[in-house]
Amino acid sequence: MANTSNIRNGSVILHKNKRMKVINFQHVKPGKGGAFVRTKLKDIQSGKIIDETFNSGHKLKFITVEAKPAQYLYCDDDFLIFMNNDTYEQINIPLNISDDKKNFLIAGQTVDLLFDGEEVLDIRLPAHVVLIVTDTEPGFKGNTATGALKPAMMETGLKINVPLFINNKDKIRIDTRTGEYTDRSKD
Repeated sequence: MANTSNIRNGSVILHKNKRMKVINFQHVKPGKGGAFVRTKLKDIQSGKIIDETFNSGHKLKFITVEAKPAQYLYCDDDFLIFMNNDTYEQINIPLNISDDKKNFLIAGQTVDLLFDGEEVLDIRLPAHVVLIVTDTEPGFKGNTATGALKPAMMETGLKINVPLFINNKDKIRIDTRTGEYTDRSKD
């Protein structure tokens, strides 16, 4: 059994008989009193997010998670449909597990699915994805130095702010952790 010093973002623990994913954590050492760890945990089953504080050194049970590559196929009404790259069988993942990750998925893209036994716990996206801008106001020559932003709609339905020089049909790189524009893609 491990303790609070082993907590990392994305790790899965068993807390109050529920599997919880660590979304965020912070070690706090106040000037007076003992150190503690402040965490934000997401219940994998229900999707509910809670704040929990553990005393430093508190014993925790970590769940071993296995990553398997899978190809994203399409989004159904309630499920994201993936194909196992080894067995070619389809895997249906409920939308409540995927959060807003569906906005970064393109048909044919390979991602890692995180499993606890046979149950899918999460989807691990690459750090950046390249998406095509489908709707934004036209850019004008000289709109590069101001740093101003405008709204843009991506091919997946994701809405983000982009620099003024970005046009429709441009391919742009987006950081999947923050959901923000990074740069224009050269692909």
